Amino acid sequence: PDLTGYEKFGLGNVKYNISRIHVTAVELSSASISLIPGTGIKLVIGNASLTVDMNWNIRTWMFKDSGRSTVYISKVFVTAIFSTPLDNTGHTSISLTSCRTTSGDIDIKLNGKS
Repeated sequence: PDLTGYEKFGLGNVKYNISRIHVTAVELSSASISLIPGTGIKLVIGNASLTVDMNWNIRTWMFKDSGRSTVYISKVFVTAIFSTPLDNTGHTSISLTSCRTTSGDIDIKLNGKS
């Protein structure tokens, strides 16, 4: 979904819109899945990276600009725990119990008119 909002900076507000967000690349250096007895499944992803492309525009009382952006996020680590209880019909269901994500580096390239 698009992201729209405003932030207050110094003498005024900056209105922004980020649209056409597309994940264009994902690299998983290491990933593992293990069973946790009596609980469910643990997923661990280590040292992943992803690239995201998007359109952006900003507007202040003094100027406006727009363009394209590429965001490269690296050193991403994810640990997720899923519970796998049986539902009332006896089928296994799955739900996210906990999730922790960290990222190390973010590189943003902005291409605009100004």
